[in-house]
Amino acid sequence: MTRSTNSIVAALALALAGGAVTAQERGHEEHPEAHPQVREAPRAEPHPGPTGYQRVTEPKGWNQRPAAPDRAAYQHNYQAARAYKIGPYHHPSGWVDRHWAYGQILPRSFWAAPYVLADYWLFSLEVPPAGYEWVRVGNDAMLVNIGNGEILQAEYGVFG
Repeated sequence: MTRSTNSIVAALALALAGGAVTAQERGHEEHPEAHPQVREAPRAEPHPGPTGYQRVTEPKGWNQRPAAPDRAAYQHNYQAARAYKIGPYHHPSGWVDRHWAYGQILPRSFWAAPYVLADYWLFSLEVPPAGYEWVRVGNDAMLVNIGNGEILQAEYGVFG
């Protein structure tokens, strides 16, 4: 900057500083609601939770699967009550999105080990009967017969 520019900037700053007059100096009082007070954040209490990672425990009876499914009780296509955020879903190679329903046969590649929901109770899914597993298919969970791939129950929108 040149010397004349510096002088102009300095003069302008002084003029602005000298012209600043508070509301009280003008004889006006401002309403307290006009400028809410900045409050100090409340102190946080120590959390009595776990120290370090502790696995969520399984619900009582999680491994006591019914020997035979009551088909009438299971055969439903439900809309999930809530959605859970977990990692991304990758379709089995060669497949695209499709809307599945109970009674249909889910191809084996959809109920392979990477898609099985072993901790199904974490997603509010029912205890599967013996010979069935919950699997993730896109945003949905399907209760599948692991012998032939028949879908016994569908829960749409479990994963958001």
